Amino acid sequence: MCYSISMEMAKLSRGVTLLVADASGAFREMGVSDWTRTRRDGAWTRLEMLGHLIDSAANNHQRFVRAMAEGDLVWPGYDQEPMVRVQQFGRANPSLLIGLWESFNLYLARLMTLIPNERLGAGCVIGGAEAVTLEFLVTDYVVHMQHHLRQIFEGMDVPVRWVAV
Repeated sequence: MCYSISMEMAKLSRGVTLLVADASGAFREMGVSDWTRTRRDGAWTRLEMLGHLIDSAANNHQRFVRAMAEGDLVWPGYDQEPMVRVQQFGRANPSLLIGLWESFNLYLARLMTLIPNERLGAGCVIGGAEAVTLEFLVTDYVVHMQHHLRQIFEGMDVPVRWVAV
């Protein structure tokens, strides 16, 4: 079977690849105290936010692949607070999480280029919410990632090539 690949997904993939390179480089310049400081009482540390982004990548990987393979998707929601808490991201080695986040997102960028046009409109129901398309899920993933990256880099002068979505 011959699939046509979306130029929009290819463009998004290139943007994510550049963003990951920029962010990973900035991450490696940060000290442990940068990673463990919170923005306010009760908020996640930067390290916990990075862990949450790894969880997001893991969840979305399964969503993307299953919607590509099966055409439609019904998938459970994601309760972020207990997931971050039980994995104790705030106590992890920053280098471990940086490498995992970087690798996972480079892989997702590659996966974006493999989504056939025919599957972009696949209906995806997450956690009982209204159906959205696979294309929406992919784009929303990038928006979500950038939201948390902006929080991680808050108050820092970090040259990052943000992805236009």
